[in-house]
Amino acid sequence: MTTSVIEKKKAIGKRECARIYKEAYAAGLIAGKEVGVPKFIVGDAIGLSDQIDYTKKTYILEGLCGFAWVNISPARGAFVTYLKSIDAGHKGYYGGYEIWVREFGQSVDRKYAFAQAFAEVLGRYGIEASAGSRLD
Repeated sequence: MTTSVIEKKKAIGKRECARIYKEAYAAGLIAGKEVGVPKFIVGDAIGLSDQIDYTKKTYILEGLCGFAWVNISPARGAFVTYLKSIDAGHKGYYGGYEIWVREFGQSVDRKYAFAQAFAEVLGRYGIEASAGSRLD
């Protein structure tokens, strides 16, 4: 006779949640710094040409401008409770619990790399998470 064994997730404490958050955040920072980002030069054109007038103010932007976040779904469990206790994130508009990436200025490429790495670390600990982004 075969019996099915239902594995229960081990409850994690506040200290373990803090360690997971720190690990995920560090992985996000590394990923955001290492991702390749296209450079854009923004400035005034010379007349009607596509040439930039470098005598006027110019800017070098790191990729496109946008936002990124990590969504934890379902929005319950010890880790989400820990996030609420440290005021990290909020209830997601479309469900789950969201942590918006505040690092890397306006670079959507760097922010999204951060979110992907963060979500990947959470997944290794059995926390269902995904990364999202949008252009501004």
